[in-house]
Amino acid sequence: MTERLAEIARQFIEAIPHARALRLSLETIGAGEAEIVMPYDARLVGDPATGVIHGGAVSTLMDTCSGAAVMAHASAPAGTATLDLRIDYMRPAAPGKSIRARATCYHVTRSIAFVRAEAHDGEADTPVASATGAFTLERAERPE
Repeated sequence: MTERLAEIARQFIEAIPHARALRLSLETIGAGEAEIVMPYDARLVGDPATGVIHGGAVSTLMDTCSGAAVMAHASAPAGTATLDLRIDYMRPAAPGKSIRARATCYHVTRSIAFVRAEAHDGEADTPVASATGAFTLERAERPE
C-alpha cells in the first residue's frame, strides 16, 4: 500500500507545475499523512537583504503537502482541490536551509477532507508556519 501511495503522491506533485519549479520532493507518505521537502534556492528569496525564502513558496509547499495527505487518506479519493487554506507564518525560515512540511488529513466527510500541517527548517522548536485547510474529495465514478 505504501508504494502505491508514494506513486500516487509523486504523480500528484509532478502534475503541479509550481511544485516542480520549487523542486518539491516527497519524503514520506502514509495513511493520511505526507512529508515534503523544499530545498533552499536563492531564486525563491523574498528579501535579498536577509536571504529568507518568500512566503508564497512556503504556502505552495504547505498546500501541496496537505493535498498529498488527502490523496493518501484511506478514503482513497480520485482527486482533490484546495477549498480553504489558512496559514499562520510564525517566523522567517533560516536562510540556506531546506523547509520540510508535514501534513495530516485528520477528518473526512462525504465530500470534504480536513488537514493540519506544519513547516519546519530544523533551526528552532517553533515552526516556520502552521496551516489548517479544507479540500474537496473527488470520488472515482462507480461502474453501473
